[in-house]
Amino acid sequence: MNFSKLMLGTVQFGLNYGIANTAGKPSYETARNIIQAACENGVNCLDTAAGYGDSEEVLGRVLTELKLKDKMQVISKVPGITQQNLSESAAERFIVESVEKSLVRLGIERLAVCLFHVEHDIRYIGILKKLEDKGLIGGAGISLDTSQYCENVVAAGIKYVQLPYNILDRRFDTFFPLAQQEGIAVFTRSVYLQGLLLMPEDKIRESLLEVVPIRRKLACLADDGGMDVAELCMRFVLSNPAITSILTGVDNVEQLRHNLQLLEKGPLPAALYRKVKATVPLLEENIIRPVLWNKTAAGR
Repeated sequence: MNFSKLMLGTVQFGLNYGIANTAGKPSYETARNIIQAACENGVNCLDTAAGYGDSEEVLGRVLTELKLKDKMQVISKVPGITQQNLSESAAERFIVESVEKSLVRLGIERLAVCLFHVEHDIRYIGILKKLEDKGLIGGAGISLDTSQYCENVVAAGIKYVQLPYNILDRRFDTFFPLAQQEGIAVFTRSVYLQGLLLMPEDKIRESLLEVVPIRRKLACLADDGGMDVAELCMRFVLSNPAITSILTGVDNVEQLRHNLQLLEKGPLPAALYRKVKATVPLLEENIIRPVLWNKTAAGR
């Protein structure tokens, strides 16, 4: 499967999403316009999930109205299984039903790729792979939030992985060469760390203020390179040769076009890339993992 370098994330079409989100969930008309503009500008893949509110329903309606079912590859996700303590047979029923319901909501016959939304569910990857033979999905994979399952991904022969990666996050640096070696398609999310890398300093919550001096240094590097921080962040991720697609969500067409313009600029100059890597220290997970942000704030 050929995936465009930019993958359109659609969680915001079904939920209020992101630490910097002040506009709320976009209207249906806005979502429709974003997807149409994405397709017209060469984007051929959409990321969604059963757990993203009514995102799948929104996509299904848009793809039908715009007649894009044959032009857009849709990646969706099976909700968490492990925490439900299901038996193997019950887990298989759950997975099959989840995929079938996603297909109905999306109005399509096949998912390009289906991922487990929770990394602990990697134990069920064999069940998900069975759906390739049934023609319900093109490929089976996993969405990672930590690096603890990277070796399992390689051992299980998984060929599709989504993971968080940005200018502050080095957790997967040792996995990327393995992914290239094994022919694993890597879809990265969180290029702007849910807005934390770009939002005004005075809007950053107290528990995340450790990023402020780092952001200031990065802003200086960006300025020296003749760009803004958003461009620096996007082109930093683009500089990693192991990345198949960069997953970004947008609230309007203007943001989409801006991201596409940044991608067109290509990877960072090698010298600037090295400076960025030397500038950013290793950070604790409570800073670079959004799932821990509220827990950190609650503990203070």
